[in-house]
Amino acid sequence: MASSFANISKIPELRKRIFFSLLILLVYRLGIFVTTPGVNRVEMQNLISTGGSGSFLGLFNMFSGGALERLSIFALGIMPYVSSSIILQLLTVVIPALDRLNKEGEQGRRKINQYTRYGTIALSIVQSFFIATWLEGLGRGGGGGLAGGEVVTDPGWAFRLLTCLSLTTGTAFLMWLGEQITERGIGNGISLIIFAGIVADMPDGLTQLFTLKTMGDFDTFNLIMLRHRRRHAGRAHPALHAEDDG
Repeated sequence: MASSFANISKIPELRKRIFFSLLILLVYRLGIFVTTPGVNRVEMQNLISTGGSGSFLGLFNMFSGGALERLSIFALGIMPYVSSSIILQLLTVVIPALDRLNKEGEQGRRKINQYTRYGTIALSIVQSFFIATWLEGLGRGGGGGLAGGEVVTDPGWAFRLLTCLSLTTGTAFLMWLGEQITERGIGNGISLIIFAGIVADMPDGLTQLFTLKTMGDFDTFNLIMLRHRRRHAGRAHPALHAEDDG
């Protein structure tokens, strides 16, 4: 294995691709810290931490690489693209026109990939709008136990539209970054972005797991269920490898 890593430096093209992939992942991680305008980052972090790492918000935050707790422009992550890919793959079974496109070879797959991008934008707009209204609901006592106006500094339609624009643009940019890795880097770019997000949040997750185990709040059954959740989530990613043609 050591010799294999040593050979990487001897292959200029491979070295260039690895460096390019790492550079794109660095851009992704830097974007995590760009908060959506109009959101109180501190109160958002308190909300996620109050829910706990085992809650739905905690799991969503883990798969977004910590973007949700900061409500960054990458808060939706790449999941709208994953959902759109799955929807398009299912539709190719029931819609003859899409099935014919899928059988036309590379040109047909590129057309389907274009439809997938459109679906990603549509899903991002819907999800970001619901996130914006949910955050405003927290400010009006709609959940989370927070006082009015703590998460959203200036609620209203301006905030909702700005949030939709910011989160949708962030997801579109992530989709573009993933495609750049696929074309000019190594491996499947979308899968690498998902992996980078999970790995970045892993140290905090291990710390919380150790704390729960020490306090006696985490037993063997919970550990088995956690492994099952991560394994089930990982099975959704291989479908994305069909998108390598960009």
